[in-house]
Amino acid sequence: MTTTATPVLQSFLAGQWLGQAPAQTLHSAINGRAVAVTHAEPPDFAAALHHARSVGLPALLKLDFQQRAGILRALAKHLVEHKELLYAWSAHTGATRNDGWVDIEGGIGTLSAYASIGGNELPSGHLVHEGPVLSLSKKGGFAGTHILVPRRGAAVHINAFNFPVWGLLEKFAPSFLAGMPCIAKPATATSYLTAACVRLMLDSGLLPPGALQLVIGGTGDLLDRLEESDLVTFTGSADTAALLRTHPNLVKRSIPFNAEADSLNCAILAPDVSPDDEEFDLFVKEVAREMTGKAGQKCTAIRRAIVPRQHLSAVAERLKKRLAGVVVGDPALEAVRMGALASLAQRADVAERVALLRAGNSVVFSADDGFAPRGEGVDQGAFFAPTLLLCEQPLSSDVAHDVEAFGPVSTLMPYADFDEALALAARGRGSLVGTLVTRDATLAAHAVPQVAAQHGRLLVLDREAAVESTGHGSPLPGLKHGGPGRAGGGEELGGVRAVKHYLQRTAVQGSPRMLAAITGEHVRGAPVVDAERHPFRYHFEDLQVGMSLLTHRRTVGEADIVAFGGISGDYFYMHFDEVAAAASPFGKRIAHGYFVLSAAAGLFVSPAPGPVLANYGLDTLRFVKPVGIGDTIQARLTCKRKTDRRRAGPDGVGQGVVAWDVEVSNQHGELVASYDILTLVAKKA
Repeated sequence: MTTTATPVLQSFLAGQWLGQAPAQTLHSAINGRAVAVTHAEPPDFAAALHHARSVGLPALLKLDFQQRAGILRALAKHLVEHKELLYAWSAHTGATRNDGWVDIEGGIGTLSAYASIGGNELPSGHLVHEGPVLSLSKKGGFAGTHILVPRRGAAVHINAFNFPVWGLLEKFAPSFLAGMPCIAKPATATSYLTAACVRLMLDSGLLPPGALQLVIGGTGDLLDRLEESDLVTFTGSADTAALLRTHPNLVKRSIPFNAEADSLNCAILAPDVSPDDEEFDLFVKEVAREMTGKAGQKCTAIRRAIVPRQHLSAVAERLKKRLAGVVVGDPALEAVRMGALASLAQRADVAERVALLRAGNSVVFSADDGFAPRGEGVDQGAFFAPTLLLCEQPLSSDVAHDVEAFGPVSTLMPYADFDEALALAARGRGSLVGTLVTRDATLAAHAVPQVAAQHGRLLVLDREAAVESTGHGSPLPGLKHGGPGRAGGGEELGGVRAVKHYLQRTAVQGSPRMLAAITGEHVRGAPVVDAERHPFRYHFEDLQVGMSLLTHRRTVGEADIVAFGGISGDYFYMHFDEVAAAASPFGKRIAHGYFVLSAAAGLFVSPAPGPVLANYGLDTLRFVKPVGIGDTIQARLTCKRKTDRRRAGPDGVGQGVVAWDVEVSNQHGELVASYDILTLVAKKA
């Protein structure tokens, strides 16, 4: 930003800061004072996209998934160290400290989460082998699998005004991890907070050149210049999402478009809950919190509170009491619990929509109930009173299911029976999230499959979950954020799913040898390399994918079964009852599957201290055929996959993760057990 009294927000495009001449003034939501101005200079989006593709993309692809995850981790730490600067800007948006925490530290937490996701779930290199490998021929010489690779384009992120930091970071993290340069366009009203965050990120020196660009103001001809390898994500209103989705260039080039739109989310109080139950107060608290948190400016906020008709009065009275206790005003005041809407324009929009909602409905709580924001200059701010409406006949009303006031507004809707409640939930025509408050697990099992068809996420809330629940309105990095229909039909977050959204999935067919070379993983049927010494004696750097050991053989005796049963306490009849086992499909006593697993380990483990430090898990374990008394087993251990996480152990020596493919066969060469072993392997000191 420049050093004028009212700073000019600058775009960062093509490696340069753009903007000196002032254009639109942005005002504090608290007192109306000027906070910043946008710049008047038109952006050159052709240069921005060229920079993303020619500078940002090569710089990102010089780093693998693991290295990019490491940068996200360092970036999150850097932002934590400078978060108070962001909180200072956040206050102008009307957010309380708690609201800012969700936006700022929630966004930083999402960076950290994706650093962990990348480090734990993605490989070294630029290719994700999604698998499984499918045999496509009788003799096994022709197979197929799926891979995921960087799209080699740019990601355009268009964000809403309500979460200027979280909205930026929750999109940036998975796209950066996927190796896709980003062009971020925040909503203008609160773009000063996003700009401050981007400044911190760029000033950290951690990001490769071209990895992140910032647009202040409109998108101009940006979408017209996108190509097939690019991608667009959007958060905002359903109406704007519909316009962008049908942009001629996006349609013509089949450019992926992911929308997360505002929706008429609901909370249902189940009929098993009475006013004397703890769950009753949990419902009231959740509705009130979603009305007043961020002043109701959340795409996940509860807009429709669906309650049993016999409890309508009790719910209304408790909600009125709770809302009356909410102090509204300047968040700088200690007593204030709800701030302002983001702008005067937003306040006017909410007022207009509340007027539509009031037609044919009644008002339970509003500005008429003693609304008086606290603080100096608040008469110039964008404050709006918590407003609770009542739709007496929700099945015959359309407006309450169609009109969303994006502020501290919710509508009570009574129902006669539970199926009617589920029908009302569906009237939202697609929502990001819904909450069901109940103590009855049978009732929840009946409701959730039906309600899930119109919702992206569901919270089933009772007194047990409430102790640690993050709440109705909290999208989490590990869970999908998005919803069908009106909610946009897209998906964000969801753990590694979000990263895969920015990658191209491709089916690959060929011989096992070719598939192994392409994926960088051993594929059964591909040639193996018989190790000169035991594979466990090699350091991480020296191990090669495909390096293999065929073990000696071992014949399983009755004494093995008896001894393993005594050690494990597993006396299942198939292992010990001759008569019952003879009548089973196997026709005989068989060894424990976990004995076969243990015996195989005895065949391939190298017991002396060495580079293999620990076995920390098994994947894809299958017991394929039974092993009987007198059968002889043999194991093949093959280095399947190496992942260099670029981390060191407590002793300062580097470590990598090695997945070993294990095949256990019997004397006929038939596979009896199959699995992957995951080990930590030391690097050279």
